[in-house]
Amino acid sequence: MARSRRPRPSMIRRVYPALALGGFAVVVAARAPELPARPAKAPFAVRYRNVVSPDRVRVLTVVPGEKVTLEVAGIASGSGFVARPSAGQIAPLGTAGGRWVWSAPLAPGRYPIQVVSPDGRDSVTLQAFVVVPLDGLQGEVLNGYRIGRYPAKPRGASSYTLPVGFVEVTPENADVFVSPHFRLKQFLCKQPAGSRRYVVLNERLLVTLEYVLERVQAAGYRATTFQVMSGYRTPAYNKAIGNVKFSQHQLGSAADIFIDENGDGRMDDLNGDGRSDIRDAEVLYRIIDAASARPEGQGLIGGIGKYPPTAAHGPFVHVDVRPGHARW
Repeated sequence: MARSRRPRPSMIRRVYPALALGGFAVVVAARAPELPARPAKAPFAVRYRNVVSPDRVRVLTVVPGEKVTLEVAGIASGSGFVARPSAGQIAPLGTAGGRWVWSAPLAPGRYPIQVVSPDGRDSVTLQAFVVVPLDGLQGEVLNGYRIGRYPAKPRGASSYTLPVGFVEVTPENADVFVSPHFRLKQFLCKQPAGSRRYVVLNERLLVTLEYVLERVQAAGYRATTFQVMSGYRTPAYNKAIGNVKFSQHQLGSAADIFIDENGDGRMDDLNGDGRSDIRDAEVLYRIIDAASARPEGQGLIGGIGKYPPTAAHGPFVHVDVRPGHARW
């Protein structure tokens, strides 16, 4: 098995938040074209909810009618920038330019917003999603899709907050990019379902995965994306597989990932010993752990765990964005 490694690429500037997001986010998807063959990062960043990133594709998730402030960052002046929402209302804030408040539509759905540079040559697309609120559940079911019942928040558990809503995912919109290197369908729950499914996704998880992917590439490993073995889990599915009661997966805040550039469905041979085993998961684990300690990684990575292969799956690494620090 060839070692999945390549020469160290040049570094690309990226801005990350020092503060964790206060809430959990959900996304709904829609059909999107393939990303253009240009850098995944724009020469400017967009800030909202204490997250600053130059990724050309971002996720913004809102409840119906919510107002969100958007701001151009990473440049001397926001003058001349334009925000173009596909729906909802947008209004400028102040006279300096580059700041707006967007009022989301009332109907759940995807409503992209383009933030365009003054010369029109660069843009950032915010995949703005209005979610189906949590109170839309009828018992344990949402429009025929079984969600289950979320456990009550345990006293003093700041890392467990119920999601605000759900995203409807269909065969027509499952391929939408939710960040430059990840599609919505990668985070779907593995439980059996019909054509209509729902997902919960924490916005900060996508920022974290993009940052980790960049650090893996900077370490010299070939990785065009991560394979997500497990992303969102409904409480019903989480209980069925015997996972812990307060799993971060139920909040859309965790992903079990591995690198699979050769397409065999298992972790690549990262340490070059000709096998795919726990030692390869340890390579990825160490890169992620080191990334969390870097200044730009502060507040992005909460929990990391490494797992050996079994008869059902290969080795993988768990990453989540819980508050605080957990390692196993």
